[in-house]
Amino acid sequence: MNPSRSLFDISHAVETPEGVDMQADLAGPVVRSLAFVIDFSIRCLAMFIIMIAALLLGGNVGWAVWLLFYFLVEWWYPVLFETFRGGQTPGKKAMGITVVNDDLTPVTLGGSLIRNLLRAADFLPSFYTFGLISMTMHPQFQRLGDIAAGTLVIHKAAETSAPSLPDTTPAPPPFELHESEQTAVVELSLRHESLTDSRQQELAAIVAETMGKKPDSALNYLRSIGAWLLGSR
Repeated sequence: MNPSRSLFDISHAVETPEGVDMQADLAGPVVRSLAFVIDFSIRCLAMFIIMIAALLLGGNVGWAVWLLFYFLVEWWYPVLFETFRGGQTPGKKAMGITVVNDDLTPVTLGGSLIRNLLRAADFLPSFYTFGLISMTMHPQFQRLGDIAAGTLVIHKAAETSAPSLPDTTPAPPPFELHESEQTAVVELSLRHESLTDSRQQELAAIVAETMGKKPDSALNYLRSIGAWLLGSR
């Protein structure tokens, strides 16, 4: 294996039982380490504040409160965020990565528990040495906890808004269109903002005669059909 491969993110693809291909970009050791540093800093800040409160309480009660919150912050901080915040701790969210199952489904409570309980093994012998070695050598950048839990850390896809449709009145096609013809008409409608008007007119003129329309009116007619095919009525 090429040693430099660990420095770059690669893709992970799965096929669902329905035959749908799903693909995601795997998060490598560098971006995951940066996310860990952010989360570690947040946990340290929280424990510092709790320690001050415990000192104000004083005595055994104060130390009992501190130990209780230390356990909750250290072990349940990542589990609760990953389970109830879409697989993202604050650090992972800041770096744009998320935890999922290896079939790209959302991580479960059980999976998150396993991967985070095994952080103790990843930490050995110190400073997450085993975890970093595992991520560097594994083709999917999995640390020991990920391997045991069957989880991956991937880059979260950026949310994109649905493409707008041209302002037109939907109209059904004058005759049955083949699948490739429907795709072409729909693509023309969806890309009306990215294609120049002259290019759209040129494409529409190709099918103007087939549609029984003049070239100058074919574009608006095709847009109407495209809107109808996309479900507008």
